[in-house]
Amino acid sequence: MKIALLGYGKMGKEIEKIAIEKGHTIELKVTSDNAEFSTSELIGIDVAIEFSRPEFAVSNIKKCFDANVPVVVGTTGWYEYLDEIETICIARNQTLLYATNFSIGVNLFFKLNTQLAQLMDKYPEYKVEVEEIHHTQKLDAPSGTGISIAEQIIENNNLKEKWVNENSTNEKELEITSKREDKVPGTHSVYYKSGIDEIEIKHTAHSRSGFANGALLASEWLAKNKDGIYSMQDVLEIK
Repeated sequence: MKIALLGYGKMGKEIEKIAIEKGHTIELKVTSDNAEFSTSELIGIDVAIEFSRPEFAVSNIKKCFDANVPVVVGTTGWYEYLDEIETICIARNQTLLYATNFSIGVNLFFKLNTQLAQLMDKYPEYKVEVEEIHHTQKLDAPSGTGISIAEQIIENNNLKEKWVNENSTNEKELEITSKREDKVPGTHSVYYKSGIDEIEIKHTAHSRSGFANGALLASEWLAKNKDGIYSMQDVLEIK
């Protein structure tokens, strides 16, 4: 597979390492030095993997659409433009897969989180909270994964109506606590606390390899499934 890496930071380098080990080739690397790359540079690419910055993501996705190149997007912080991007993707028969987290473990955690939220809907005495911890270079807070976890809870538990990234005394608001600590790839926890006990589910990433492996798996899958909008749930066949 011929791959374009749109973003060549720590995640891009990790994806490159695994891709080469699996026999793929990196045909284009977009860094801060060539951030304004042209659509023509995507000609002949099988799939693009977007892990740049929120301010570049939308433009990079549109360039992939212009070049008729399937694109896997791991950058978060641009979702205010998601409706626009999805509309363009469908109208032009393009191919997009985006996720707040590509880790296989995290996506299994998402499923568990959804099921637990459904179970706990009947027990209002348990107060639910979300916590996410990342490295100090993490640009957005809360993390995209933390937001996904919170939205899954809200969709499956009638006790909460919206999430907030601060302390709250409003029973309808779901608190997401964001912490930034040195050298933490990503830890996400969900707590259900009552006066007599506590339930916790937690995912801890030990390195970026899980995210990179998942992104490459998604890219390999996407190259065979053209035209449409997909998620990691499609890749992993999680119903």
